[in-house]
Amino acid sequence: MAASKTVLEFNDRVVRQFLLATLVWGIVGMLVGVLVASQLNFWQLNFRSELLTFGRLRPLHTNAVIFAFVGNMMFAGIYYSTQRLVKARLASDFLSALHFWGWQAIIVAAAITLPLGLTRGKEYAELIWPINIAVAFIWVVFGVNFFWTLARRREPSLYVAIWFYIATIITVAMLYIVNHLSLPTSLTHSYPLFGGVQDALVQWWYGHNAVAFFLTTPILGIMYYFIPKAAERPVYSYRLSVIHFWSLVFVYIWAGPHHLLNTSLPEWLQTLGMTFSLMLWAPSWGGMLNGLLTMRGAWHRLRTDPVLKFFAAAVTFYGMATFEGPLLSIKSVNALGHYTDWIIGHVHAGALGWNGFMAAGMIYWLLPRLWNKPLHSEGLANLHFWLGLVGILLYVAAMWTSGITQGLMLNATTENGTVLAYPNFLDTLNSIRPLMLMRVIGGALYLTGFALLGWNVWRTVRGARPVNGTIEVWTDPVVETDPAEPRLGLIATFANPPVFFSILGFAFACAWMFGGSLLSIAGLVGTMLCVALAYAHFESRGRAWAGWYDRLLVNTAPFTILTFLAVVAGGLIQIVPLVLAHRAANVEDWKQVPYTPLELAGRDIYVREGCYTCHSQMIRTLVPDVLRYGDYSRLGESIYDHPYQWGSKRNGPDLARVGGKYPNVWHVRHMEDPRSVSVGSNMPPYPSLLQRATDVAALPSKLAVQRTLGIPYPEWTAAEVTRLVEEQARAITTDLRGAGVEVEADREIVALVAYLQALGRSEPTVVPDLRHTQ
Repeated sequence: MAASKTVLEFNDRVVRQFLLATLVWGIVGMLVGVLVASQLNFWQLNFRSELLTFGRLRPLHTNAVIFAFVGNMMFAGIYYSTQRLVKARLASDFLSALHFWGWQAIIVAAAITLPLGLTRGKEYAELIWPINIAVAFIWVVFGVNFFWTLARRREPSLYVAIWFYIATIITVAMLYIVNHLSLPTSLTHSYPLFGGVQDALVQWWYGHNAVAFFLTTPILGIMYYFIPKAAERPVYSYRLSVIHFWSLVFVYIWAGPHHLLNTSLPEWLQTLGMTFSLMLWAPSWGGMLNGLLTMRGAWHRLRTDPVLKFFAAAVTFYGMATFEGPLLSIKSVNALGHYTDWIIGHVHAGALGWNGFMAAGMIYWLLPRLWNKPLHSEGLANLHFWLGLVGILLYVAAMWTSGITQGLMLNATTENGTVLAYPNFLDTLNSIRPLMLMRVIGGALYLTGFALLGWNVWRTVRGARPVNGTIEVWTDPVVETDPAEPRLGLIATFANPPVFFSILGFAFACAWMFGGSLLSIAGLVGTMLCVALAYAHFESRGRAWAGWYDRLLVNTAPFTILTFLAVVAGGLIQIVPLVLAHRAANVEDWKQVPYTPLELAGRDIYVREGCYTCHSQMIRTLVPDVLRYGDYSRLGESIYDHPYQWGSKRNGPDLARVGGKYPNVWHVRHMEDPRSVSVGSNMPPYPSLLQRATDVAALPSKLAVQRTLGIPYPEWTAAEVTRLVEEQARAITTDLRGAGVEVEADREIVALVAYLQALGRSEPTVVPDLRHTQ
């Protein structure tokens, strides 16, 4: 029987749902962002409420922008473009609906738990373990729906946008699962499986690559679909897109350690992170140029078309952020910029400029097509663009200036580098207050632009009739594919020159980077020879390479396997050696002394209040850090910390060696009214700590989990734990009474003081003298 055609209707209902959720959560996340930025200038805006303190709201802001705003935008763009690129409706309407409502439920759960102080204490990974299980489940639902749709496709070859979507799905799953491995102590609390330097490396392997594979690769896929559509031009260079994709997914995963430069992270990992970060310049700018040059021939439309304005600015900000990232990974630059507002400016140039403008452009382009009605006002859309652009520029300029100013002041010394020029941390903080206020103004302008977008969307969809896209297809999907196209099996996937030269070059490069003197030289020679042979073979047999890649794009499974191998290699080489080698038994120099039960309770309070968002616990191997805070931090001094608390931003001084620096009464006064002991501080007061009782009943289960994680605690009974807590608390309250402060021994402030006084406590390790062994 002859094949016939039929009209296929896409599932655009779920696209509309994700698009509207993008707008709602985007405005909520940005509103919280403006509030927490204002709190840094006006501590009164913490409202003396533990639910609204900076330490609790800052994680809410970051999670809302990343997972709620960009996450929903990403799902809308992927679902819309994938259906059209593969000429198939989403495989399951049920899975699509489950994905949408499940993701919104996760966001609501995060919005409730984070202000309540229910957190894991790790940046971008704060959500408690039940929510993490829900995230993993919904991500699997998304992956099944996506790959099932690819299996039903009528378009044989995978377009470039699909490559980036595949990389996103498999890599985010890997990153999220590994970094969120935890042992629960209760329904709302857990300790990460990794601790100390291991936790720091795993966290920034995840944290950096969450930026790469949640905020970058899916948005690049969206760029490769929506910019050609909006500009009505083909992608500038297909070959450049191939190079862009494979180099980006391979190189990006190695760069995480650049967040830990000049710390106690092993030097080889710091060098590796810096090297690969610098290498990221090439693929990132290759993608930027491919996006901008795709708009060639359509530049004249930028004057009137708000969609192209947003896309052009977004890709430009992507290029700017991916230039700045490698720049900040250079050790000398990082020594200046790390822990300062420069990093905040860098992050927001990407989040607001790249992600935010791509989201706005996509929404403006989709609105008329999803509701079959012209955009309410292009004038408002253009106003949105200019408000947003001015807002970003004010924000980023303020943070660059603030960060560099504070970095220079904190690092400034006199007397030939032996005395700090600005010994009081608050001097640097007060000098940048006008710039922090400018940041608030810039953020408010950007938020106003998105409020205009919300109004434009509301006026456009009001009274409009939602429509689903359609396409005419053959009733038999086989008719639209090439039946003669040979299948690419597992052997053919790997037994070919591109893969062979890639694996061989990778092996030689590892020998070059990690081997001894002779092996390193051999690895360097081998790497250069491999590159030369690969280039020569490509020049002579380029058609064979292209033919293999064309066959690869017809087969989803081999392509996905190669993508997974490309991203997993860097993580394995970085994390596995550190996890195996850097244990307490192998630590040299100094080793952390485990916390007492009361100190552990205080540490959990410290984590709950989000103190790591303002204070670091890592004294870098830099002279100004050592002069200001004490001897530099050793690798073993945080080896029992689950989670690690090295921090990434200093709104206040480092606390790694604060133990014993101040009397107990100082800490009580500081938490009750920070300005009574630190004039000019922007820290909020914590009166509830003097009113709430410490949860001693939870300590036995917490200590049991800590023992499972390898921390050498005795197997205390619950009664023994209570006795130890009461003895230490009694000693602290007796000291406080002598200083004229009456505090009940079971209050949380006592546990927190115990923890703060324990920071920096370590013991020397005994290194055997091998010279006298037989």
